[in-house]
Amino acid sequence: MAPAPRSASEGNGGGRLARRVGAAIAASAKRTNEHPRLLTAAKLVRELLPGDSKFGDPLSTGGREQPQLVGRRLAELTAEKPGVLREAGLTALQVWQAMAEAQGRGRGERDLVIVFTDLVGFSDWALQAGDEHALQLLRDVGLAMEPPVSAHGGEVVKRLGDGMMAVFDDAPAALDALREACARVSEIDVNGYSPCFRAGMHVGRPRRIGGDYLGVDVNVAARVAEEADGNEVLVSDRALELLDAGKLDVRRKRRFKVKGVPSDLTAHRVALAR
Repeated sequence: MAPAPRSASEGNGGGRLARRVGAAIAASAKRTNEHPRLLTAAKLVRELLPGDSKFGDPLSTGGREQPQLVGRRLAELTAEKPGVLREAGLTALQVWQAMAEAQGRGRGERDLVIVFTDLVGFSDWALQAGDEHALQLLRDVGLAMEPPVSAHGGEVVKRLGDGMMAVFDDAPAALDALREACARVSEIDVNGYSPCFRAGMHVGRPRRIGGDYLGVDVNVAARVAEEADGNEVLVSDRALELLDAGKLDVRRKRRFKVKGVPSDLTAHRVALAR
């Protein structure tokens, strides 16, 4: 015998019950997500775990690696709704980012060779040459400089218009990369203009945040590069200690007093052209 059909009131009653249960679960989840003590505990856990406990801000998610891309999206979606779930997601990404970095690389725990490069007189030339020629020059320079960096074990951290920032594990390898890059750049000709390459090298323990490196040693390397002349690399005394100075054309730079650089730091000119 067929079962009796359910009445409309019975069907509506079941729907109302399901909605009430769903609403109760949602309210409970909301209270849990916003519970002040749980939120405080979640933030404390982040402080204890490896990696950047502030992961999720624009500085830490500014790179192109997967943890940074996901972290940036999560931070955007939850910016107006901070809570335990947000902290849990960022915690997982924080640890993921830490594990992705090679054995503490970027946490300021070991020495890195920091290199900055640029072109002498590029801005003045670009004003006269115009955007089309300037863009072509920058493309050619990028193709000339970046392969030697990778070939000698370096990492291009960021591109800076007519130059770049790179890091290396080994100072001799960094110098070899700069020599090769200089030679390749010297072969470039755009509308009758041949660019002039220069670089600065310093050794320190920068901290990796997102896709960038930050810290005093990065600033020092940038200032050192600004004081270099064309076709030379200006090397800090700390970087020179890791090079075989006896086999190099090295001259100490006189009157090296630069804002933002320790007063006791010295710099040395190393010719890039062999």
